[in-house]
Amino acid sequence: MTTQQHTRTDAGLASELRISVMRLRRRLANERHPDNDLSLGAMAVLAVLNRRGEMTLGALAEAESVQPPSMTRTVNCLEEGGYVVRRPGETDRRQVLIAITDLGRATVAADRERRDAWLAKRLGALSADERAVLRAAAPILERIANE
Repeated sequence: MTTQQHTRTDAGLASELRISVMRLRRRLANERHPDNDLSLGAMAVLAVLNRRGEMTLGALAEAESVQPPSMTRTVNCLEEGGYVVRRPGETDRRQVLIAITDLGRATVAADRERRDAWLAKRLGALSADERAVLRAAAPILERIANE
């Protein structure tokens, strides 16, 4: 089977997409803001809090598909750095909510801005047809990622 025939099968497409998505992820990770020393996992937690608002530790662990002890370590680190704060729940004072701070929001924004600028520059070098294909593929990739 030729490479072209292989990529026409679902298994071939899966392999090609996996490789391409992983390479793009690595490139985007390399484009992080130079002043940002946070791990990719810590940045993912900040991004979730920035997008969804305050959450419990358990909900954060579930959102990031990690065990609660791992999330506790990440949140402790973020709290020590001033990126998040803990506060008691309003209806159940025993419940602890994690909320992003202004520093956390600014860190997420700077990181996204830098990576978006890098990617926008690369997209600008593509043809209009290529950009249209990617525009159509983006929601499909999102759906696959969230299944």
